[in-house]
Amino acid sequence: MKIARRLQDLAQSDIRRMTRECERVSGINLGQGICDLPTPELVRDGAIAAIRANKSTYSFAEGAPELRTAIARKLARDNGLKADPGTEICVTVGASGAYACAIHALLDPGDGILFFEPYYGYHLNAAIVAGLTPQFLTLEPPDFAFTEAALEKAIDLKTRAIVVCTPSNPSGKMFTRAELQTLARVAEKHDLLIITDEIYEYIRYGGREHVSPATLARDRTVTIMGLSKTFSITGWRLGYAVAPAPLTQAITLVNDLDYVCAPTPLQLGAAAGFDAPKSYFDDLQSSYQHKRDLICDALRKARLEPIVPQGAYYVLADCSGLGFTKSRDAAMHVLEKTRVASVPGSAFYRGATGEKLLRFCFAKDDGVLEEACQRLAAP
Repeated sequence: MKIARRLQDLAQSDIRRMTRECERVSGINLGQGICDLPTPELVRDGAIAAIRANKSTYSFAEGAPELRTAIARKLARDNGLKADPGTEICVTVGASGAYACAIHALLDPGDGILFFEPYYGYHLNAAIVAGLTPQFLTLEPPDFAFTEAALEKAIDLKTRAIVVCTPSNPSGKMFTRAELQTLARVAEKHDLLIITDEIYEYIRYGGREHVSPATLARDRTVTIMGLSKTFSITGWRLGYAVAPAPLTQAITLVNDLDYVCAPTPLQLGAAAGFDAPKSYFDDLQSSYQHKRDLICDALRKARLEPIVPQGAYYVLADCSGLGFTKSRDAAMHVLEKTRVASVPGSAFYRGATGEKLLRFCFAKDDGVLEEACQRLAAP
């Protein structure tokens, strides 16, 4: 039996491959963004209470009302977005599920979809499986900036959507208000859909402002957010999409067909998390800033110069000094020498720029991260 043509040039990402390689050597995994930190008691206990109350049947396809109401409050409070929980929010199986539902609901095979490079591999590969035509605008390190002229040049008559990830995986880039105003202006001019990935919105450094693109282009933006990173529940697979009602209705239809609904008791647990005090989110940022500084210092000592991230919990590091022409070989060298896993930059770039970079994830318990840093910095 043959395999579908849409999968012929695809393979599981190097992120997952490096996790397997890390397990082979019993190493410390700073490759995959597993985020194995403790789940907040409020969220954990909320899910346990829902299970004990036998709230384990299907929710609506668009999600449990309690969670959608909590999300609407959070959007107004933290993002400056007004969303009707009944018609403009759809809870999904992870942010990746929200993205998959959005591109299948709102784009047709052959449509062009523009990615800023470095890109998150799942964004690209899910678009390929959906039959879309990937297009790229390469952002050069260390600033990962773009101009309006460059954005205009990357767009053609096939382009129907632009994907923006802020704070970015893998670079930690946070797009500024001015950059997003440029994006909104160009999208309006060319009648383009904006699809965002804002799952790292609460993990940012130096007092930087997180700007949701929908505040600048509400009628043409699908805002995708999630709970995995904020509450350290990556295995719960909970995300959500926010969009004008007609777009949300289409996204919900695909969500129903592909997933039925997200896990009900976990939705109810996550809903409780939105009642966490502001101090929780402040502590989250300060904790991750400590982790960021710790790993960046270790990478410098290892002669892997870091590109210090503005947000998220990844850091790209220059591996060109190791002498390898392929970042996959560099990643394997670091793993075999230190038993610390990273991800080759080629997972996020098509060309030569990615071959000079490795990505490290620092969403680890401090003790584990400190051990990884000692291994990396050792002579």
